[in-house]
Amino acid sequence: MFVDEAQIYVRSGKGGDGFMHFHREKFVARGGPDGGDGGRGGDLILKVEKRLNTLSAFRYKSRYIAKDGLRGGVNNMTGRSAENLVISVPAGTIVTDAQTGQLLGDLITQGQELVVAKGGRGGRGNPHFVSASQQVPRIAEKGAPAEERLLKLELKLIADVGIVGVPNAGKSSFLASVTAAKPKIADYPFTTLEPNLGVAELDMDHTLVLADVPGLIEGAHMGVGLGDAFLRHIQRTKVILHMLDGMAEDPIADFDQINQEMALYDPKLSEKPQLVVFNKMDIPEVVERWEQVQKELIGYGYEPMAISAATSVNVKPVLWKLFDLLQNLPEPEEEEDALPLYTPQEDPRLFNILQDEDGDWVVRGVSIERAAKMTFWEHSGSVRRFQKLLETLGIESALRDAGVQNGDTVMIGDDFEMEWVD
Repeated sequence: MFVDEAQIYVRSGKGGDGFMHFHREKFVARGGPDGGDGGRGGDLILKVEKRLNTLSAFRYKSRYIAKDGLRGGVNNMTGRSAENLVISVPAGTIVTDAQTGQLLGDLITQGQELVVAKGGRGGRGNPHFVSASQQVPRIAEKGAPAEERLLKLELKLIADVGIVGVPNAGKSSFLASVTAAKPKIADYPFTTLEPNLGVAELDMDHTLVLADVPGLIEGAHMGVGLGDAFLRHIQRTKVILHMLDGMAEDPIADFDQINQEMALYDPKLSEKPQLVVFNKMDIPEVVERWEQVQKELIGYGYEPMAISAATSVNVKPVLWKLFDLLQNLPEPEEEEDALPLYTPQEDPRLFNILQDEDGDWVVRGVSIERAAKMTFWEHSGSVRRFQKLLETLGIESALRDAGVQNGDTVMIGDDFEMEWVD
């Protein structure tokens, strides 16, 4: 089954905690601090693997969690960093944040990687907190928290040739006759409910990748019928093979309709080279209509070809014509349609203060909430360091301006509660 959308949960690894320790050795009365740093948590990375052509693997597994970094040790031993977790996706995968709708990246080329959740850095051991006034620091730092997010993956097929046409025009029959693909074929509309990919071998050295896109009907660009979900699959094809149903009531009207639907969905589709093929020439009635249809298409500026997909008549010349069109395409601009990688613009040091329904003060902000998670609250030195950070970021003065009083409860995010004391 072809799957072109999936939703997965990803979480990077948490950084390992820093260690608080003092050197112990015989005949050394006062060993200095020697707690090691924690290891880095593993990143979670999406990587393009061209041998894949569906998102079906994500139907069976939808949670991916990288390993945490290990805690630091004695004698300045740094904890082991976790390996990155790499998830393979097919070329043409668009990645967005499912909760915000923010675009994260567009994965196109073989081996291309996108870090979707960055591993937390390791916490620092107590040697990092030695100063002139603090020779025996009883402070260490927890590892940075993991990043987690819900991702929406959307696949756009990438093929040399996209085969379009009205339902029952013979697209699947053509694909089956020139490739090893085995699409469902029957004599009624909408047999193809999912795009099919096939590789056609012209000879020992030349191949074409073709995509049979489900039949389009009037209004498809607005989601009518099978919807515009299938139109996106021809956006990245280089050449369009437009197949006309020789038994249709008005093949030229069908031709106009399909071109209009593509242009309404994406104006760039109308700029792609297009080879028009008149199908079902194994039927005498169709043979009789061919001359008139050919004249009208030539009048539109096209050089149509007549074939029978069912009997494979004239299909090889069509493949070679498509190959020639591909060879004569201009050099593409450098990843022109690649979607940019999202980078946050908001200053992580920003914060806001509000009061909840119980009258408690709540402080929210990327940096301060992250610092709270990295603090060893059981160590007085770590708590004092956190209080200094509140002053440095301006949170302490902002709370005073907002009207905080002695004994009030101050929450840092949703997880950390403190009592305000002047």
